[in-house]
Amino acid sequence: MDSAAEPLHTSGSAVSSRRAGALPSRLAVSALATEGGVMSNDAFHAWFEERQRTHALQVSRIPFEELQGWNFAPGDGNLRHDSGRFFSIEGIRVRSDYGPVGAWCQPIIHQPEIGVLGIAVCEIDGVLHCLMQAKPEPGNINGVQLSPTVQATKSNYTRVHGGSAVPYMDCFIDADPGRVLADVLQSEQGSWFFRKRNRNMVIEVGPEVEAGEDFCWLTLGQLGALLRHPDLVNMDARTVLSCIPDWRAGSETANSGLHSDTEIRSWVTTRRARHEITTEPLPLRETEGWRRSEKAISHESGLFFSIVAVDVSSHRREVPTWSQPLLEPHGLGVAALLVKRIRGVPHALLSARVEPGFLDVVELGPTVQCTPESYARLPAEDRPRYLDVVLDRRPERTLFDAVLSEEGGRFRHARSRYLIIEVGDEFPTGTPAGFRWATLCQISELLKYSHHLNVQARTLVAGMRTLP
Repeated sequence: MDSAAEPLHTSGSAVSSRRAGALPSRLAVSALATEGGVMSNDAFHAWFEERQRTHALQVSRIPFEELQGWNFAPGDGNLRHDSGRFFSIEGIRVRSDYGPVGAWCQPIIHQPEIGVLGIAVCEIDGVLHCLMQAKPEPGNINGVQLSPTVQATKSNYTRVHGGSAVPYMDCFIDADPGRVLADVLQSEQGSWFFRKRNRNMVIEVGPEVEAGEDFCWLTLGQLGALLRHPDLVNMDARTVLSCIPDWRAGSETANSGLHSDTEIRSWVTTRRARHEITTEPLPLRETEGWRRSEKAISHESGLFFSIVAVDVSSHRREVPTWSQPLLEPHGLGVAALLVKRIRGVPHALLSARVEPGFLDVVELGPTVQCTPESYARLPAEDRPRYLDVVLDRRPERTLFDAVLSEEGGRFRHARSRYLIIEVGDEFPTGTPAGFRWATLCQISELLKYSHHLNVQARTLVAGMRTLP
């Protein structure tokens, strides 16, 4: 039974009192429950394979002129939906002091509305479980991936498309503050989205909320194991999982980090104050270096990404048929985090990244974040710092290695190889100005606030929490 629309009857104060002082231990129990609770691991994989068959999407590339409900505006050439909602493809001109290229033009996805990414958690037989959804997206390389309980833009949950209601939405829109475990606005890819934000939420619910046929209850330990499977746990689930309080962070002492919390925050503020970036709107038809053909908008070099159009049909989505543009990256991305024990405490090496779509100039990213093919024509000195360390990694030092998909509702077959690599004492503790070591506790503290860790870093934080 899908009771998503039913009101919640347990009081928020009762949930709060049950959680008070006990949340880290409750999360720890769930994180260590790797063999399954409500659903065994074998039962999950059987259920998920069945959901993939049931939700198979028919997706085909089409010419732009066959897009239904989308048009290039006569004046600026921007690609917009007839309703004026959802999102649009527009142009921007960028000038920046970050990276090897100081100025460029590009298309970008403009989606000003704030969506909701939410995971409902419930204590079942003494163990916290997350309510996860098998959700198809047109850009997924394998159709269906494991997503949060709710993954919806405002246009979706207000039903601009005229489709069915989003299940479980009421759990998040009308959430009792006493049930909130996490609630923070977070960004998405700053190179592809213009100031896109989603509300990342984790809400505790009671036993009256049951899993519908496309949903299942999984422990944090089960989800941690599934993160290592290629293209299984989607980007939206990973970012919400990273925002859950880290049950291990309390094991650190206040002065165990190489840098204090104040020093980390001051460094972030300094990078934001010193870097300069201007992003100006530009008619899509005037984006220099980009060419529009019958089926794609692509850079003349063949690098970076293309904008393409697809036709989609599904008998299980809110809307059975539709067409839309998607951003299709060229090449497999690399997002790698170097970790090192300093004074016996694990630290991660974060980079201060400047991307044109960030709301606040700088967000902290992985040590290395790039698509190596994009640097093929640049001199060696312009390659991302530490990329060679990542490419020359030793297998026994690689703690996490998984190819995972980016968001399938706006990107087509966008994938990155996520790596966590341990470095030894020979790796310098001193860092260039754009990098800093931070402990797990410090990173978890930053995740309580908006626009500090980018979406790639958040995936790696979720991966770090699966390590012994």
